[in-house]
Amino acid sequence: MQTAASTDVPKRVLVVDDSAFMRKLVSEVVASSGEFTVIGTACDGADGLRQVALLNPDIVTLDIDMPQLDGLGALRRIMHEYPRAVVMLSAGGSDGGAVATLRALELGAVDFVRKPSGAISLDLDDVREQLLQALRAAACTNVATLKRPERVLDVTAPATAAVRTRATSLVCIAASTGGPAALADVIPMLPCFAHTAVLIVQHMPTGFTASLAARLDAAASLTVSEASDGDEICAGHAYIAPGGFHLRVNARTLTLDRGPTHCGVRPAADPLFASAALAFGTSVVGVVLTGMGRDGADGLHAIRRAGGVGVVQDAASAVISGMPEAALRHAGAERVEPLARVAAAITDLVYHIEGGR
Repeated sequence: MQTAASTDVPKRVLVVDDSAFMRKLVSEVVASSGEFTVIGTACDGADGLRQVALLNPDIVTLDIDMPQLDGLGALRRIMHEYPRAVVMLSAGGSDGGAVATLRALELGAVDFVRKPSGAISLDLDDVREQLLQALRAAACTNVATLKRPERVLDVTAPATAAVRTRATSLVCIAASTGGPAALADVIPMLPCFAHTAVLIVQHMPTGFTASLAARLDAAASLTVSEASDGDEICAGHAYIAPGGFHLRVNARTLTLDRGPTHCGVRPAADPLFASAALAFGTSVVGVVLTGMGRDGADGLHAIRRAGGVGVVQDAASAVISGMPEAALRHAGAERVEPLARVAAAITDLVYHIEGGR
């Protein structure tokens, strides 16, 4: 895993939150880690922007729900005027909270952490570890990838009914940190394939993948949904592994399980990729996008060993290049493409598979 320990100089963090308690909590977690240092705090979005301009932090932690200028408004300004790694603090699993969090990730936030809820003392250890993991990811961010036009999905497109035909080939996609924004670029650019289904593993906790599926569905030609156990694998459909469950395939249906974490995550891409290679053989396109760690590397190797093909996002366009670089080293790929070309590469390879029938 990549960590902030790759440099002797601690990354400098600005904490922005309207809650004095949360500013104190986040600051204490950051300071106690030894990997980061707090250089300032701010009580709302407008104050946060002033402090970003004044202090030039490496990383900003940014609450979503704040008075006056909220986290989304502040994030837009930061990405436009002072691009840098931002970690959002989310109120969590309500539909509105999930949508706002996903919108922040589409705008360029590197990661998010759920705020403590209920008995805060019970959540504290989990929140501390999640925050440190998010900060470590932020410390590895390729800031150049954040200097882009706003990437918010158009979720106003009317829904279209898709014909339910059994898929005879698969596209399997792995994504982690930076993945929601990458998927927002890739999935709407894919056509509604005649014989192929798309299966997606995005490292994300329970309560957010259904909203991710709904946002992608509204913007895509494919029908996108959160996967359910026993779903038939239909052409022209995309299925997202639900948070907390591994997703696997057999010849006709999807299966979900709560088996042990893999590479520290559940869902993980390797179990999906390996099952797809076993069930669909030469009719699989494996895709590894931005993220920390090496999930997807063994799975892509299994796909290519079974006669399938691979697409890997290039390091220069990845928010974090750990996963694609690990996949390329371990498995190789037929195509290595910048994010803007990934959808076209997938489409070319799928049409080659479908045309070979």
